[in-house]
Amino acid sequence: MKTLRLILGDQLNPEHPWFRQPGEGVVYLMAELRQETDYVVHHIQKVVAFFAAMRAFAGALEQQGYQVRYFRIGDPDNPQSLAGVVRQVAEEENIGRFEYQLPDEYRLDQQLQALCTSLAIPCQAFDTAHFYTSRGELKEFFRGKKQYLMESFYRRMRKKHGVLMEGGQPLGGQWNFDRENRKAWKGKPAIPPGLPLNKDVSPLVAEIRQAGVKTLGTIDPAHFQWTTTPGEALELLDYFCRHLLPHFGDYQDAMHSGEKFLFHSRLSFALNAKLISPRRVVETVEAYFRAHRDRIHLSQAEGFIRQVLGWREYMRGIYWMEMPGYRDKNALNNQNPLPEFFWTGQTRMKCLSHTIGQSLEEAYAHHIQRLMVTGNFALLAQVQPDEVDRWYLGIYADAVEWVQLPNTRGMSQFADGGLVATKPYVSSANYLQKMGNYCQGCPYDPQEKTGPTGCPFNALYWNFLDEKRETLSQNPRMGMMYRLLDQKVDGELAALKARAADIIAHPERF
Repeated sequence: MKTLRLILGDQLNPEHPWFRQPGEGVVYLMAELRQETDYVVHHIQKVVAFFAAMRAFAGALEQQGYQVRYFRIGDPDNPQSLAGVVRQVAEEENIGRFEYQLPDEYRLDQQLQALCTSLAIPCQAFDTAHFYTSRGELKEFFRGKKQYLMESFYRRMRKKHGVLMEGGQPLGGQWNFDRENRKAWKGKPAIPPGLPLNKDVSPLVAEIRQAGVKTLGTIDPAHFQWTTTPGEALELLDYFCRHLLPHFGDYQDAMHSGEKFLFHSRLSFALNAKLISPRRVVETVEAYFRAHRDRIHLSQAEGFIRQVLGWREYMRGIYWMEMPGYRDKNALNNQNPLPEFFWTGQTRMKCLSHTIGQSLEEAYAHHIQRLMVTGNFALLAQVQPDEVDRWYLGIYADAVEWVQLPNTRGMSQFADGGLVATKPYVSSANYLQKMGNYCQGCPYDPQEKTGPTGCPFNALYWNFLDEKRETLSQNPRMGMMYRLLDQKVDGELAALKARAADIIAHPERF
């Protein structure tokens, strides 16, 4: 009796227990499907990265002696749906048992459960053996608690897994160095050149276009930069430790028009495709920090580890705790359309034109660009969260729903009403000016609130506070801002709201 094992495009884990020994009578199934390319419009680099990584993974399995059935996007016998390809291969290979790894997206989880119910053979689901936590671990941790504070979960993870600990206490006597992770980068220290990959993916790009897959963004097929193999992921991790970690924590929130990546690792795609495990990443970073404490401060390593061990696992836990209802939350009842410039980058606002332009060119922006530039504007403009979700899910190479949805709908858009974030992450131009250089050379003045040169973020910010007063004014973290709002002199708030209304109604003018 043959067993069919399904490997999804984000389950490229070479250390999975399935591969500890060659399985007799086991067929591994991998497929590039229109079902997956078409549910939103994806960046061309995202599609290429997943397909290139899948093909490399399938090739590695075959070299190790595993039997692999692989369907390319343009293959004439490709059913282009998950259920279709499983049924087809099960019949062709005379399969007597079907196995799969638990998907990390709710829609695929439901689809595979339904498929198993309809198949006339035994089916079994296995853990992906990737995350620190199980699907339900966060829910259990917060059972009976009123707030789902990431910090308390993060501390528990540090203790449980012995990360940056010493004698049962946090190394250095401090759990979190977030206050030291907010420096603006002003040209120094120097940023070394990135790890050169420069892979030629021209044939793959041609296949995707020949198949008629609709994509967004741009690509240089001869110099593709995303890591698509476990070996490349390890090289990138090593490069990060040696060249970027010494300054990562200080400048992890910084933004600069002259530097796209600053000191960020760019490991997110490799992690989310499971080319490398979070445990390997955390253990490597901690070991490198401990071996080089003469030149790397604890705050640098802790700032990075917090993102992987804390935030990433927390986001996944929130996703599985709250789905499927989470994707429909719209606590602020925002209903406006997403401005067209989100798809083109054509706006006079320099922070947005740079961040969106970079996203279209690189399929990448770091977390503060996503949160405090594009996300901030979308929330202040009161954009319908479904539209914001589709944009974030499509434009970034590392975007898969389990991590994108709670970050966007929760952290960025406050659509969950405060489940993830204790307050909306909105700001006027002041924050943008403080954390980056986007305001330099921008036609809008960050110090002006109204008038033709007033920064749109200023009017939108005060209008947002006024519009959402009923929902937000009792939030203890918003009290000071509402007191400032109430101090606006006669006519000032009206002018701000008129300016904001013009921006929301005619974003193409700005």
